[in-house]
Amino acid sequence: MRFLLGIAALLAAAPLAACVAISAAGPAETTCAAGEDHRQVADLVLGRNIGQTLGVSEADFTRFLDEEVSPRFPDGLTVSDSQGRWLYKGVVFKEPGKRLTLILPGKPGDRRKLGEIAAAYETRFRQDAVLTMVHAACVSFQLLKK
Repeated sequence: MRFLLGIAALLAAAPLAACVAISAAGPAETTCAAGEDHRQVADLVLGRNIGQTLGVSEADFTRFLDEEVSPRFPDGLTVSDSQGRWLYKGVVFKEPGKRLTLILPGKPGDRRKLGEIAAAYETRFRQDAVLTMVHAACVSFQLLKK
């Protein structure tokens, strides 16, 4: 998978590492509103093609979540369908994918676990890369009072 979204030139010049990580150069100075917590949020973009053909079924992806993601981050996650596009040698490629969003618990090893998830996905589904983005955010869960 090459969910490169505009960085194809960079990828043509350098081989991909196990996980492409993008984060701010330093800690974000975000002011959160009352009732919000300052947390790190990770988004992983996971392509579903193997070669040029859809190769990761919904059942395959659900099994991957159950076996690789939930054991590492049991507090919960969000998955959205995505559509990747990238330019390679003058041709625009399109690929269906999944965007996995995790609110990191703030424990030592969070980043290592993200790398393990990316590596497991690359190996299991013969992917070229997994895009991982980590950023600061203000988060809250609005619970209904009963």
